[in-house]
Amino acid sequence: MSKQFRPWDVDQAWLLPPSVRELVPEDHLAHFVRETVRESLDLSAIFASYEGDDGQPPFHPAMMVALLLYAYSQGLYSSRRISQACENRVDFMAVTALEKPNFRTIALFRKRHLVALGGLFGQVLRLCSRAGLVRLGHVGLDGTKIRANASKHKAMSYARMQRIEPELAAEVEKWLRRAQEEDSSEDAEHGEGRRGDELPEWTRNRQKRLEKLREAKQALEEEARQAARAAEKRSEEQDTRTSKSRRPTGKPKGRAQRNFTDPESRIMKTGEGFQQCYNAQAAVDAEAQVIVAHGVTNVGNDVGELEPMVRQIRGNLGKQARELSADKGYSSEGNLEALKREKIRGYVATGKQQHGRSSPTKGKTPPKGTHARAMWRRLKQGGWRSRYRLRKVTVEPVFGQVKSARGFRQFLLRGLEKVRSEWALVCTAHNLLKLAKA
Repeated sequence: MSKQFRPWDVDQAWLLPPSVRELVPEDHLAHFVRETVRESLDLSAIFASYEGDDGQPPFHPAMMVALLLYAYSQGLYSSRRISQACENRVDFMAVTALEKPNFRTIALFRKRHLVALGGLFGQVLRLCSRAGLVRLGHVGLDGTKIRANASKHKAMSYARMQRIEPELAAEVEKWLRRAQEEDSSEDAEHGEGRRGDELPEWTRNRQKRLEKLREAKQALEEEARQAARAAEKRSEEQDTRTSKSRRPTGKPKGRAQRNFTDPESRIMKTGEGFQQCYNAQAAVDAEAQVIVAHGVTNVGNDVGELEPMVRQIRGNLGKQARELSADKGYSSEGNLEALKREKIRGYVATGKQQHGRSSPTKGKTPPKGTHARAMWRRLKQGGWRSRYRLRKVTVEPVFGQVKSARGFRQFLLRGLEKVRSEWALVCTAHNLLKLAKA
């Protein structure tokens, strides 16, 4: 064969191992994330949790942080998939320096340092600000429903709990009597070889289900009592008269639901129908689509989230946005008053806009003398040139990048506090990608 080819000797051993800097090109994102974590992030909160020299040395915390942030930027969230990538992908090897932590190590590290990992959001955001990616000239605010790590079929309404509890209790009691009769019969036949308090296997699942049902029922009742006390306190503070028909009774509504897998998640309406979800919030700067504030709530509507997000912007960056746009879900007198108090020029829809075809002022005209009427007039006068138009090209594309491009459509963790830290980690990875392109 006359043609010469480059040698391909798969059994050839390396005399000198390659540098991890040579595994991928110099301008690769893997190098950027690794060096940003090594040189620019304060990980003292994570390092402080390691004490003593007992046991085998753990993986370097900075390497584990870089691995998680890089994995999230690549749309890998499962610890098993991240572990596989450490073995199969050279870009991950460039981050870990050829270390291969197994999935349990990755999952335990994330669980152990979840709060500290969520706290990295502020540090990365300030790096984006110093790079000129955050101007706070205009900020778009919106929420998106993200599925919880729980099935909607594992939820039950309060009305059904009330109906099923006596039936299930009677069935368990009947089975307990039967179990006692069987125990007595077996003792008479075989002797007293078994303990008297043992129950047949087939009674245990029903008992456990009854216990869970009663716990969920009590939790719903406690939530209703707390809501009634809070409403009564607000009424006293505002000195308003509330009709008896609208006054909270302290008893759960029949349709109030609680999920047995993740009790803090809620059934919410999404584009795919009703799902067990959390409501993830993001405030996004229009300059480069950097997330400047984030949050998660288990309330389906957005009206209560504007003030906390506005406060968080100032807390994260030490200054406030000049303009803020938001859809109809955030429109309320209290929210518009909060924008005025913070000296933010707001563009909050007073009518529902669908697919960009209808006006944000469509619908009933707000009463005179209200903040809503002043906002309606501002949007009406601006027309198609109104700054409200920036909302759909500022915050909505970010949700598209997170959910579609990087595939984050369901939380891995359960419980509101854990989910908030997980969303913070997702937002941090998003901002790192923006910073890498600066």
